[in-house]
Amino acid sequence: MTISKRELAIRQRLKNDLVHYAARCLKIRTKSGEIAPLILNTPQRRLHHAIEDQRKRHGKVRMLIPKSRQWGCSTYVEARAYHYVTHGFGKRAFILTHAQDATEAVFEMAQRFHTYCPVLLRPHTDRATAKSLHFDRLDSGFEVGTAGAKAVGRGRTIQLFHGSEVAYWPNAESHMAGALEAVPDEAGTEIILESTANGVGGVFYDLCLAAMKRTGPYEMIFVPWFWHAAYRADPPPDWQAPEAWRDYARLHALNAAQIHWAWRKNASLAQASGGEGDQPCWLFMQEYPATVEEAFQSSGRGSFIRPELVVAARRNIVTDQSGAPLVLGVDVARGGGDKTRILDRIGRAAGHGVDLTIDSDDLMEVAGLIGREIERLKPDMTFIDVTGLGAGVVDRLKERGYRRLRGINFGSRSLEPERYANKRAEMWGKMGEWFADPGGCDIPDDDALQADICAPTARFDSNSRLLLESKEEIKKRLGHGFGSPDGGDALALTFAETVHRGNGLLRRPPAADLAADPRRRS
Repeated sequence: MTISKRELAIRQRLKNDLVHYAARCLKIRTKSGEIAPLILNTPQRRLHHAIEDQRKRHGKVRMLIPKSRQWGCSTYVEARAYHYVTHGFGKRAFILTHAQDATEAVFEMAQRFHTYCPVLLRPHTDRATAKSLHFDRLDSGFEVGTAGAKAVGRGRTIQLFHGSEVAYWPNAESHMAGALEAVPDEAGTEIILESTANGVGGVFYDLCLAAMKRTGPYEMIFVPWFWHAAYRADPPPDWQAPEAWRDYARLHALNAAQIHWAWRKNASLAQASGGEGDQPCWLFMQEYPATVEEAFQSSGRGSFIRPELVVAARRNIVTDQSGAPLVLGVDVARGGGDKTRILDRIGRAAGHGVDLTIDSDDLMEVAGLIGREIERLKPDMTFIDVTGLGAGVVDRLKERGYRRLRGINFGSRSLEPERYANKRAEMWGKMGEWFADPGGCDIPDDDALQADICAPTARFDSNSRLLLESKEEIKKRLGHGFGSPDGGDALALTFAETVHRGNGLLRRPPAADLAADPRRRS
């Protein structure tokens, strides 16, 4: 059969453009029960853009999607999987869900895609079961499974793996090990893991924290509830949002219809969770999160510094702070996967002069990189954590002639011992006041930094003094993916003492030291 150039161009676009293909070739059952074309909504299009961007950059996809409920994440990924296996030879997609009814719904969706796909584009099937479709002329297939006591998917080769509601998988570690082993680390392969949150801890939580810290092969796209146009409800003419919801609307730039929908949804969830309808309850924030931190929060212990304050700082731009002293905070890594972090603060703004992560256990290299930032920024004071390995760094910098720097031991006595159990609690306490100040503050718009700042909890000791959760306790509570709140500790160090204006640079570092900086090598 001869294919015209026009038809060839049409088929080529359908093969290369999933958005175009979905609208013309795939059908879904809407919430009202109608069969309709799959026109990607705003969250689905943003997800598609993020996945395609990663694929173009790396040749493969390794994506994590913490999400709010019912905006069509699974629908998009199933459409992607069906398109993937029906437009290539030898391609196999495997979808693993958390429950049997979810598995049945996913496969019903795939069968609907296949049934309504135009005849000329629908691949031939030689067999179909309750869990799989096999396209014999392409030697490709689509299969689903349910997470349970036995690892599913092990012992086969998969090119596209979709993990659905991963945070709710039983025996998640075993299933993840089997799935990851089944997908070769080669160009063209895809692993997409999505879930609503299920509190802190677990494989999905660990992977997302690692992605926020930019470690490991996965990237993350967070989908807040308000991206979805369906989550709107026009308020009555006389309706006035409670104060907490007005603050919430300002924080996330929401309109009246969005905030009225959220208020109504929250009211029903508050009844189920014992919360109050006039302010966002923990269950609403978990099921319909506005930020990734809300997604993973639980009804138990909360962050010492509230996530909404950090979100406000990420979105705020303060006025000129040039009259304030410039301070650097340096949290030196103590090993075990932690990294050295450098942050600056000038008055109400932080992290815009330097926000540097150093992944090195060579203290001389670390000292050289810190010295380079001191040379570049000329801070009025540099505070360096000496609780672990930082003392050697401080000694090296002083040998090089820097004098306006000071080592801070996190466990030492605070300047206000009646309020704070130790120096670390004092610095974090001052930082908490900085975030809560009505004047506002300004930090980089960075999920990883927010994760660090919101990581610790706090309590009061027997003498009614503030005591911050230790790094070891944080790691134990949050799991292996977290590491250490390096960014939070670095920013907290800028509050170690009151600093006044003054040039801290006594002399330029030797030229040989600058030349040895590995970032300057070609």
